[in-house]
Amino acid sequence: MSSIRIIIHKIVHALGHVRRNLFRSKHDGMFIGQVLKQKGLITEYQLNTALELQKDKLYQLGMAVPIGRVIVEQGYATEQELVGAINDHYNIAIESLSDNIKGLIGKIRGALVDEIYSPRIPIWFQLSLTMMLVLLLSIGTLSYVIFKRQRAKLYNQTIEMGMVSLNFFGSNASIPLLEENILALNTLLKNAEGVDGHLYAFIINNDKTIMAHTDQAMIGQTFKRFYHVDKVSKKGKVTYFNYVMEGNRHVLNMSLPILFKDKELGEVHVGLSIDFIHQLFLDEQSFLVFCTLIIVFVGLIVAVLFGLQFSWPISQLVKATHEIAKGNYGYRVFIKRKDEMGTLAKAFNKMGAELSRQALMKKSFGKYVGTDVLDMIMLNPENTWLKGRKKEATILFADIRGFTAYSETKDPEKLVEKLNEYFEIATRVILNHGGYIDKFIGDAVLGVFGVPVYSKDHPERCIRAALEMQEEFTKTAKKGNQLLSLVGIGIKSGVVVAGNIGSQAKMEYTVIGDSVNIASKLNAFAMPGEIIVDQSVCECLKDTLKTIPLAPQKIKGRSELVRIFKVIGLDEKRTKKSL
Repeated sequence: MSSIRIIIHKIVHALGHVRRNLFRSKHDGMFIGQVLKQKGLITEYQLNTALELQKDKLYQLGMAVPIGRVIVEQGYATEQELVGAINDHYNIAIESLSDNIKGLIGKIRGALVDEIYSPRIPIWFQLSLTMMLVLLLSIGTLSYVIFKRQRAKLYNQTIEMGMVSLNFFGSNASIPLLEENILALNTLLKNAEGVDGHLYAFIINNDKTIMAHTDQAMIGQTFKRFYHVDKVSKKGKVTYFNYVMEGNRHVLNMSLPILFKDKELGEVHVGLSIDFIHQLFLDEQSFLVFCTLIIVFVGLIVAVLFGLQFSWPISQLVKATHEIAKGNYGYRVFIKRKDEMGTLAKAFNKMGAELSRQALMKKSFGKYVGTDVLDMIMLNPENTWLKGRKKEATILFADIRGFTAYSETKDPEKLVEKLNEYFEIATRVILNHGGYIDKFIGDAVLGVFGVPVYSKDHPERCIRAALEMQEEFTKTAKKGNQLLSLVGIGIKSGVVVAGNIGSQAKMEYTVIGDSVNIASKLNAFAMPGEIIVDQSVCECLKDTLKTIPLAPQKIKGRSELVRIFKVIGLDEKRTKKSL
């Protein structure tokens, strides 16, 4: 039974860690959460709410989500605020919540052992040891009971044998004892010599004088009482007890009165060896120990063979779980058995195939919808969150000035190569700043900040992404890709409608609304290398955004002129103070 529990434990332990992740995530969440509460970034209520959401995500995803990420998603604090608080409290230098915070803290506070290491005991050894113990316990218990019963039975048989001898001597010794015929009495006792277990026999008269004895030197001497006598028992006229005689020999002494016409003439005594009984038991015990060793040896071999046959598929499954944990979903277990192990192997291979299919789908699908949207789909694939909802967001619209004319005179293959380099930089920068790539429209890139994962500082994230993009475009353009020097960017903050749009055949998570249209219009006013924003972005960032006012412009769909600004940069000193 214990072996089966260990097997189940190993398989469950290798296939899932939800319980352990729950404990660790709760512990780490309280650990980091208390620091943030002490810094005044979150309240006790917000911390408890975040911990509950973290636990829900754990059960849904099967993996622990950092408490800091949950706090940011709920809008309780920005990522920069959390990073600053953690760096200040632990005196470390992390740049984002994705860094190994726990590892860095562990180096400062000392390495803590999460789990106590226990030595690995192979299943075949456990089965062998268990079978050996069961055999030894069973045979030992059975032997003890049998020996105890046999000892009592043999002791009683010894008493019966002594009584036969006493009755024989008593019935034939009355006349010689009456006549004091010593020769006849000793001749009678000669029959006791050579009988197994008989140590002595003697006859005494009423004067306690030894009239006959198997040891002729004792004839005529006065009988002396026995010493070191155990409990005296009687069975009819026979009296018997155990005692220790010279030479440390254990003896059963039995006596019977010699009667003649109901008149007692004396007693006959017979001494039987108790050591003889013990020796018989020792001989039987040696034989039983020899047989036990043979049985245990054979059982041990059978247990080892059975254990190896049983543990081999388990070890294969454990190895396979490690491969699956590494992401090697193509790993397969080849166990051809018509039992539960074979069924488990088939189920494991089926699981690996399904995980491989899902991983491939996630990898491929993620390229189309973005990792943030994909994670939300995988978390709640049937949730109604995909329906349109109004949300605050910041829209970034970037495209290449004069791309159409430029593309007409260039080789298509080289043009695609340069265009992909442009998309690669734009995508990487937007994602690094917490944005989401909504779509590519020809040579244009539509980036969204604040949806689907909400962040309170989405305008600042968008501005920082735009500044970094233009900086990288300028550096890379010097290496030969002139397209990168022609990129203009327009940015607009406001309310958008975000949700799943399309048909049953094809769906697309996107954002629509006036803010998206205005961002594309602002992009039209941006010259190569410029970033153009409107009043909404300036109001969100207030004094931290450095801009140059431009002439108000007429935008289609707007009756009034729209004030636009050219972004120069961010005031880092004021930005840090605002944090």
